[in-house]
Amino acid sequence: MIGRVLSTGIPLSTMAVLMLSVFTVSIGYGVILPLLPFLIERLLGASGDAAEISRATGLLTGLYMLSLFVFAPVWGRLSDRYGRRIILLIGLVGFSITMLIFAFIENLVAVYAERFLSGMFSAAVTPVALAVIGDIAATEDVRARRLTFVSLAGISGFLLGPMLGVGVTRAAGSLLPFFSADGALTLPLAATAILALLVAFATAITVPGTRPRDAAAKRGQPASETLPRLMPRLLLLAFIVAAGIGVFEVGLALRGKQELGLTQYQIAMMFTLCSVVMFVVQAIVFSPLIKAETTRWFIAPALSVLAAGLFLVPRASDFTLMLVVIGAVAASAGILSPILTYWISNRAGEAQGAQLGKQTAAASLGAALGSVAGGLLFDVTWLPDAPFLLMTVLTLAGILLSLSLPKLLVRCIHTLKAAELPRARMYGLMYGKAVVRR
Repeated sequence: MIGRVLSTGIPLSTMAVLMLSVFTVSIGYGVILPLLPFLIERLLGASGDAAEISRATGLLTGLYMLSLFVFAPVWGRLSDRYGRRIILLIGLVGFSITMLIFAFIENLVAVYAERFLSGMFSAAVTPVALAVIGDIAATEDVRARRLTFVSLAGISGFLLGPMLGVGVTRAAGSLLPFFSADGALTLPLAATAILALLVAFATAITVPGTRPRDAAAKRGQPASETLPRLMPRLLLLAFIVAAGIGVFEVGLALRGKQELGLTQYQIAMMFTLCSVVMFVVQAIVFSPLIKAETTRWFIAPALSVLAAGLFLVPRASDFTLMLVVIGAVAASAGILSPILTYWISNRAGEAQGAQLGKQTAAASLGAALGSVAGGLLFDVTWLPDAPFLLMTVLTLAGILLSLSLPKLLVRCIHTLKAAELPRARMYGLMYGKAVVRR
């Protein structure tokens, strides 16, 4: 028997670059969010009113998500066929070019084209980076933890992006007098473009060129073992979780401002709390103390907490209660996303890119529809708290879908354990590490 394996199968440099790739596209999306209304206002000029600016901001954000939804499965399938590294390079270089173009756009129609292309290229990064881990991770526990690291990198980019975008723009405007207000807007965009190019260069050096079919064969895990009833259910749950987060984020901002009278600082604190809680729960659930196979039992309870949190958000009457409810929603969503990612990767076999691309598409569609529903239904008079109630019902349906998942997923575990011994031996030899026996 194997006592422990001194190699994870994933070189540290490769893992760092994969995390940085996802961080880069996430921070690029986050940087643009607070700057977008100001850019639209500048392009519209005196003819643009507040309603037109809001409408254009929403359409541009939705267009980016739509592009992710359309292209993530396409890039995933291409990476299964031609290899991960080339698709990652296309995504990072293309994303860099679109961000650089965005920094100097002077036409609103061009902004729409840029947002669509930026979403198209960023769709090639996250699912393919996850697929690389699915290809080469030496054990299932390693796979689960490394997938979580990538998820944390994405959260970090989304959290830091808005602060960096606004901070760099303001600093450039005040400390560098030769920069105009318009010129200051270009700095964070150009910096993100440069970062994406640097990450692309590192990707070309560190990400292996192994074809997915070869990697799956070495692991002894054929794609044909995917259970037909399992994958659609996991993808639907990924959609539900993302939609819940979308409704929650938009509803939280609107309710904090319009109903609770919170300051911008308090609203920002609530979103920061979300990210911190997600960090903590993911670090605990995917720590070495918990086996990856055990996470199948967390899905239904976490969905139950998410449903309760969404139901209680509009009923939290003050800032303190709101923080408690936010913590519950963030904790449940924070563990559900990586758990679903892990099990989708677990069952994907050699089709890692295609299945993880579908997950990215499902989550992107859920986030887009949830955000739209959260905004459009927030002030509906005939159904108070409409977006939260509808999302609560949808999450309850997700709970029913998840009840039989532990039994479906347990069928995979014996096969995975049987495949783990040759995989561990292979990676121990590949990286010059010893396999310690008991």
